[in-house]
Amino acid sequence: MAPIAKTRYRGAMTEPSDAPAETIRILVDADACPVKDEVFRVAARHGVPVTVVAAGFIRVPQDPSIERIAAGPGLDAADDVIAERARPGDVVITADIPLADRCVKAGATVVSPTGKILTEAEIGMARAVRDLMTDLRSAGHETSGPKPFAPRDRSAFLQSLETVVRRSLRTRAGV
Repeated sequence: MAPIAKTRYRGAMTEPSDAPAETIRILVDADACPVKDEVFRVAARHGVPVTVVAAGFIRVPQDPSIERIAAGPGLDAADDVIAERARPGDVVITADIPLADRCVKAGATVVSPTGKILTEAEIGMARAVRDLMTDLRSAGHETSGPKPFAPRDRSAFLQSLETVVRRSLRTRAGV
């Protein structure tokens, strides 16, 4: 079992970002994220720091480039931490559409755990579908939930994350 990384608690933070502005970061909405190990591997390969944000304790590898933040209780506490820290060039990993919207507006690139890069247009479409499904359920119609996470989703995620990280690193380097 890997040693546990140091945890920073929401109340102890005074700045929304500890990393220099010229460094890209990967911010992970870690509650129920099925691709954390893949994020750690890609980040290590490229020397990119990772911030893992969850409502409570979450186990991460002992690595000085991985920061773990326990955002505390509250419906959107982890989302708020991620949105406050997101900046242009950063990569955010989340399936949460409202959080993705906030991060895209901050200039970050958002990748879902299934590998979909969430642009403003994708987010608008996802919100429309979500609202439609909510209306159908409230009207008594039975709807199906999301498809189970599959190996092809993991593969698509790895490919998308690798592409996005390389692009962000080139952009930061001015290439």
